[in-house]
Amino acid sequence: MENKNIVQLAAEACDDKRAENILVLNMKEVSLIADYFLICHGNNERQVQAIARGIKEKMEENEVTLYRLEGFDQARWILVDIGDVVCHVFHKDERGYYNLERLWGDAAEIPVLTRQDQ
Repeated sequence: MENKNIVQLAAEACDDKRAENILVLNMKEVSLIADYFLICHGNNERQVQAIARGIKEKMEENEVTLYRLEGFDQARWILVDIGDVVCHVFHKDERGYYNLERLWGDAAEIPVLTRQDQ
């Protein structure tokens, strides 16, 4: 499966768990870390864990390898590593503090279709 399809699946999983402000950055031109960053947040620890779990389940359903899930127990910033797609699921307070959108401001934003857009 192509990375653009994987990031769309991840965005759908986030949207299904009511993640807020889902953003996808095209990292191909600005970093060797990944092709895409997905950034979103939840309003409490339980929601943050539910979002990350939703991504994991969506990848399993579609037979996409998920390499690592970091920060799940603390649920302040969960990193979901899907190879060339990296999902950053933040607690609302942490997202504002780390502000990855500004840090990677040179990356182009990729539109993804979510329930929020419909």
